[in-house]
Amino acid sequence: MLIGCGLVKSFGGTRALDGVDVAVRAGEALAVMGPSGSGKSTLLHCLAGVERPDAGRVLLGPDRVDDLPEPRRSEVRRTRFGFVFQAGHLLPELSAEENVALPLMLGGTARAAAVRRARAWFPRLGLESLEERRPGQLSGGQAQRVAIARALVGGAEVVFADEPTGALDQATGQAVIRLLVAATGEQGAALVVVTHDPQVARWCDRVIEVRDGRVRAPAGATDATAGRRA
Repeated sequence: MLIGCGLVKSFGGTRALDGVDVAVRAGEALAVMGPSGSGKSTLLHCLAGVERPDAGRVLLGPDRVDDLPEPRRSEVRRTRFGFVFQAGHLLPELSAEENVALPLMLGGTARAAAVRRARAWFPRLGLESLEERRPGQLSGGQAQRVAIARALVGGAEVVFADEPTGALDQATGQAVIRLLVAATGEQGAALVVVTHDPQVARWCDRVIEVRDGRVRAPAGATDATAGRRA
């Protein structure tokens, strides 16, 4: 589904990515771990078309993303990718259902149709009766579930989550990552999660570690998913 080949990215004299190869399959959840400054967020930004790598390629299926002009990369981010951030990034002046519907409306879907599609996600994510609440009226966990719905409502092929549980307590964070992995898997979307938390990573199908701009499998890592349901 998504492949990064030989990715190199430098900022000034610092090489954040040093020839990284990574791939994630449709329906797979990949956790990217590493210490601060290791390059894991830079890797996510390059894969998501937010940053251009200095060298290497990013492929979404047969389509090359990294060499697209910015308007086309922006369209890919809006129509084929979904994003879940640590702080949610919900618009405070919109209701929960309007926040979910926003990507559809930006793509030209009529408001009434977009809101209908958005509402369909609320029972799936345990958000019944919260459709008309503003973000300030939601708990942290509820806001992140709204953000998950927003990421998936447009049929995203890949969802990128950057520390999606970082602002939540442990119990709420575990519930959110469980829902995120399940929802993306049901939709057949690939999921790339940047996290420093091993308890979040254990819900993913596979874990890689970024250190000094290079990728390796962490010690003892396997592709088995049994641990995430233990």
